[in-house]
Amino acid sequence: MLTSISTMGQYTFKGSIDPQQWGETVYLSIIDDYRKSSSIYTDQIFLKTNTDSIGNFHFTGNELEPANRIYRIHVDNCNDTVQWKNHFYGYCKESKSFTFIANNSDTITLPMSFDNEIFCTIETSNPKTSVFSRIDSIREEMKFAYGELQSEASRKMNDKKWFKTFQDFGMKLNEPLAELYIYSFLSDRTSPQYAFYLEDLKNSTYYDDLLQRLNKSYPNTIYSSQYASELASDKYMISSGRSTFTWPKILFTLLFTISFIGNIFLIVKLRRITSKQAPVTPLTQQEQKIAQLICQDKSNKEIADELFVSVSTVKSHINNIYKKLNVQSRDELKFFQSKN
Repeated sequence: MLTSISTMGQYTFKGSIDPQQWGETVYLSIIDDYRKSSSIYTDQIFLKTNTDSIGNFHFTGNELEPANRIYRIHVDNCNDTVQWKNHFYGYCKESKSFTFIANNSDTITLPMSFDNEIFCTIETSNPKTSVFSRIDSIREEMKFAYGELQSEASRKMNDKKWFKTFQDFGMKLNEPLAELYIYSFLSDRTSPQYAFYLEDLKNSTYYDDLLQRLNKSYPNTIYSSQYASELASDKYMISSGRSTFTWPKILFTLLFTISFIGNIFLIVKLRRITSKQAPVTPLTQQEQKIAQLICQDKSNKEIADELFVSVSTVKSHINNIYKKLNVQSRDELKFFQSKN
């Protein structure tokens, strides 16, 4: 009896990898931000373990949450000194990962498949563990559908079809965390589907219903609070009339603004230089000679040698030339001379 009590609430995540291909270290992460579910971020790692000689790894303990949370097991060929660079944007082709739902009493086994593929075969005590993998399979179908016929009419039809497909599938799973995983890519602001998401948000009750399901299943969690904040922000954007700014339009507007400011700067600079064409005070004969030599790319030392004066005298003349012509550099002086 004591033994059974002591083992309650203990998780076990184990599996096999090819240590020659992936090394001996396996990482376990907890994902609090559902928008980081599809990529690897080193700041999420809270445990790591080494495999045995044939590649078996094992995580066990009782420190996980009793309710379901999002976790990830991954292997990484990046060494520690450059790992943060490779994962700065959450993606590294030298990694292999498995993202899943689990709690503190789950047992999950990830054996290698017959062709030595890892994290493809899943044996688990929790029916919610592999829902992300099932969603990813449907997502691959969606990518194929969008790429098959790339027209505006086809895109609109696909938007409507796949939003409903994913939302219906998510509700059938009866797991709000899986719906958050779906929501994270359907509402991605860098996605071409973002404009449709905003329209859907205006017309559909699905998103408010999801918030209720989250608050019921995961009250007072970061998942619920993050979703509530994002939903409120997007609704405010729609109500304030900003929803027309999809990501391509935002990018175009940003580039146009930078270009416009750059052109204004150049125009003002050219006008300022051009306005200096009429000198307030004419140059002396010596100053005219020095100005000509400057236009010939002569250095102060070369000008001093040619005019048999000291370098300090040349500098003094140059300062007077700048003041009289209202220029600030040799380049501006050359521009002024070329216009006269």
